[in-house]
Amino acid sequence: MNQTYGIAGVSAVVLATALVGALGLRISRTTSDFYVASRTVAPRLNAFAVSGEYLSAASFLGIAGLLLAQGVDMLWFPIGYTAGFLVLLAFVAAPLRRSGAYTLPDFAEARLESRAVRRIAGVLVVGVGWLYLLPQLRGAGLTLRLLTGAPGWLGGLVVAAVVTAAVAAGGMRSITFVQAFQYWLKLTALLVPVVFLLAAWHADRAPLPTWDERPLFHRSTEVRVDRPVTVTVQEPVRVTATGSIDGHPLREAALTLTEGRHHIGAHTGLRFPPGAHVPLPDRATGSASLAPSGAEHGLYATYGLILATFLGTMGLPHVVVRFYTNPDGRAARRTTVIVLGLLGAFYLLMPLYGSLARLYAPDLLLTGDTDAAVLVLPQRLLGGVGGDLLGALVAGGACAAFLSTASGLTMSVAGVLAQDVLPALGLRHFRLAVVPAIAVPTAAGTVVGGLPVADAVGLAFAVSASSFCPLLVLGIWWRGLTPPGAVAGLLLGGGSALTAVTTTITGGTRSGWTHTLLAWPAVWSVPLGFTAMVLVSLATRRRVPAGTAATMARLHLPEGRV
Repeated sequence: MNQTYGIAGVSAVVLATALVGALGLRISRTTSDFYVASRTVAPRLNAFAVSGEYLSAASFLGIAGLLLAQGVDMLWFPIGYTAGFLVLLAFVAAPLRRSGAYTLPDFAEARLESRAVRRIAGVLVVGVGWLYLLPQLRGAGLTLRLLTGAPGWLGGLVVAAVVTAAVAAGGMRSITFVQAFQYWLKLTALLVPVVFLLAAWHADRAPLPTWDERPLFHRSTEVRVDRPVTVTVQEPVRVTATGSIDGHPLREAALTLTEGRHHIGAHTGLRFPPGAHVPLPDRATGSASLAPSGAEHGLYATYGLILATFLGTMGLPHVVVRFYTNPDGRAARRTTVIVLGLLGAFYLLMPLYGSLARLYAPDLLLTGDTDAAVLVLPQRLLGGVGGDLLGALVAGGACAAFLSTASGLTMSVAGVLAQDVLPALGLRHFRLAVVPAIAVPTAAGTVVGGLPVADAVGLAFAVSASSFCPLLVLGIWWRGLTPPGAVAGLLLGGGSALTAVTTTITGGTRSGWTHTLLAWPAVWSVPLGFTAMVLVSLATRRRVPAGTAATMARLHLPEGRV
């Protein structure tokens, strides 16, 4: 990708984000404006904003990368991301808006009249928010590295600085306009290039990707391996190499990689002929993928992914907080319906990019940069100035993806930190809370930066599904929920899922059933959360809050009839 065009594209997005945010800042007057935009955001605008922050780096970069690496099984990700809003629409959207809360901990305290439940919910909101911020910052680092060659941590630092300034200055009113603008920018950044990419593919006689076997190099391809990697070859592969293979120094040497494992040294250049199978990195040396099709127990992993994405959406703090900005419950439902259409339109493009990457960018499997598939395709298929311009547009869309989601996450995490950790001193301490809200995941990203973007997001969904899904569903629809029951469910469901995914991210387990159970915890942690809440609530029936009847009426009766 041409660095000048790419940097110009990203810079234009950052500048446009600042200008749109300044528009929101001009009309942000009160504390309510700052936290929930005074609950006056119309359904259509709010749907654009929800879609803008929900379509993160995992959607823009990660899904195509997983399709390239793992095949069509990875379409469960966009299906789950979208279907989660159906569950949100059916069970949560309108009652949650009628609760009058600002955050998930606010709802927990209002429904259960318990500070303990609020504190635990606050800890889990921060945990989910930080988990979700990690892949946004990784996506930023990857994009900047491809554009400029800068180290990956620099991109995360740049995004952290921009997000800190935007959130601290404008709050929810400003972020609403920014995220709505960024949805359309992201859709345009994928829709326009794919038209030209499909035309180039058709001009290349429309070859079809292989899904049932290892991908092939469709063209003669040069690959540069920047770090040492061990690969497994299943059938002999001809290659021309400069660098080192299996400890032997080489310079423009033609050789055959025989069946078995081979160690490729850092800064080695490889040239593969058309039709050669792509050597794949060993799991131990490549970036760890949590994709179900690459798992030892694929069926279990698939169910874990489905449960996490279907049920996790309703508890994502940056998504839930947007429904508090609607005028009423009916508007919240209309917002959700519109979001379903917007997400569907966006996710129709992902299979196209994944399939084209399987054909024209299989070398990313060897280098471990599969998340870069969307970014490199314009240059691979088109080249020249046209490829550079479209590449700049895609890079700008990727920038919008991690900026919009990172802004929403930082807003929700900072809100919890300001209300439940720092003394309640209004906007001043909210602005102070923005710094740790983004700084902690920025620092953590330098340690755990090898996890694919979509995988890391899947882990955040698992924690959300295990904690806030039981709390919201039972809290809204079952008057028998008690504070001890909620505490037990949050600790056993959410706490165990958070422990499991933290162990997975830090590399505590690599294989076997232990790894599988920890990497896809939703299969057991979601039922654990529901069961604990129900059983402990039944055992503590006398602890049902005195105001439960009034609270349930407020949640379920249309506004004006309570």
